[in-house]
Amino acid sequence: MKYKTLGRTGIKVSEICLGTMTWGTQNSEAEAHEQMDYAVGEGVNFFDTAELYPVTPAGPETMGLTEDYIGTWLKKSGRRSDVVVATKVAGPGRPYIRNGTPASPKTMREALEISLKRLQTDYVDLYQMHWPNRGHYHFRQAWTYDPSHQDTPATLEDLHAILGNARRLCQGRQGPRRRPVERYRLGHDEDAVTGRKTRPTRIASLQNEYNFLYRAFDLDLAELSHHENVGLLAYSPLAAGLLSGKYLNGARPQGSRLSINGDLGGRYTEYQEPAVAAYAELAKSHNLDLAQMQLAFSLTRPFMTSVIIGATSMVQLKTNIGAKDVKLPADVLRGDWTAAQDVSGTDLREIAGSG
Repeated sequence: MKYKTLGRTGIKVSEICLGTMTWGTQNSEAEAHEQMDYAVGEGVNFFDTAELYPVTPAGPETMGLTEDYIGTWLKKSGRRSDVVVATKVAGPGRPYIRNGTPASPKTMREALEISLKRLQTDYVDLYQMHWPNRGHYHFRQAWTYDPSHQDTPATLEDLHAILGNARRLCQGRQGPRRRPVERYRLGHDEDAVTGRKTRPTRIASLQNEYNFLYRAFDLDLAELSHHENVGLLAYSPLAAGLLSGKYLNGARPQGSRLSINGDLGGRYTEYQEPAVAAYAELAKSHNLDLAQMQLAFSLTRPFMTSVIIGATSMVQLKTNIGAKDVKLPADVLRGDWTAAQDVSGTDLREIAGSG
């Protein structure tokens, strides 16, 4: 396992992070503990969770169970100092979470105190905003995203209030957190990252989606990441399971996320099938597992701090963590579809492109 520094914090995290959002619905507490035991044994020292979890489905009946399961594992194992724990405060819109109100300094502290109790610890290493109060373009909202309606002074005041509160939480007597991060793009307010002008607490990382089907981070955020040392924590690295290949040709395995969530958060459309099929052929032509090819590719990206994997079975978990040992051939990294064309009889460059 390789380790990278989380932004400018000095905290070393494994390049593979164990995501936990299935624990409490698709996975039992015993299964969650088994996953953590195995992951730590393989060198994973980074767990990512949220007050909202579990999902698939998410709801008031199960909210917080994932943090509970991590807490019982931390108490049982006695390994709190060996792992980096990241959790998240929810943004607005969920009526069963603080009546759907926006995140604020007050709600952040309230949420964090509850998370600490569930996690059975007196600090978390990284505290994240699950989604921002302002609009964002993730979760298939890129085509309708329009920041022009935002009130700039109010938006900046809100952002700086949250970051200022983050600094107080980091430096206060209770000290429940080491470093903050905002999920999704910072957009117009680079000062929030760079610490210029108002000198708020520095953001340590961004947690955005990244996979073969969704590579928006390759653009302006990659530049920002390079210059300001704000790395990516990639969620949905397998596009909610699409890039494992298990949903090809209309398959819908029993108990899978697709069988529960319906459209995988908008990812399951007619347009994804040809691209996933092409990547599957590319993997097959090079004797690679499709999921491991995707994860190994993500690990090559210069802005990548850690890839957040998830699993509902130990087989999936072992496959995903095994990507750490996969070195992709140069022709795969170039997007050389020649061998894949030989396998399928189709020029896959027309489907998935040459890069």
